[in-house]
Amino acid sequence: MSEMSVFLAGNVAMETTEEFVVSERFKDSEGRPVAWVLRSITEEDNDAIRKSATKRSKSKGGQQVAEVDQTDYLSKLAVACVKFPNLKDADLQKSYGVLGAETLIRKMLLAGEYANLLLKVQEINGFDKDMNDLVDEAKN
Repeated sequence: MSEMSVFLAGNVAMETTEEFVVSERFKDSEGRPVAWVLRSITEEDNDAIRKSATKRSKSKGGQQVAEVDQTDYLSKLAVACVKFPNLKDADLQKSYGVLGAETLIRKMLLAGEYANLLLKVQEINGFDKDMNDLVDEAKN
């Protein structure tokens, strides 16, 4: 295999999935915690999420300023990365009395559980690596 062939789409794992117990509160019929299934996304998907979470406002000088709403961005990122449970399921949303996957995920989880989910989502997408760590890896 040539050096360039390792970069061809057919030779690259496009999506990483991982099971993660977000909360001990969701249990199966035998009392065991149910793992959520998380997936990675491409930068193309991430860019679309970031753009959808970007708000435009006018600055004091009257110029348009674009600012990413981090709360909205992280919520949409988490929803995009959760394969199971299906957060877009109407019955699941109805059971919590909410509309929309972003609202549902914040309603379902305790604050610490949500924070842990966000950390795992960032990790599975490669956001957990410090730039200095990447430089050290490249040197070796």
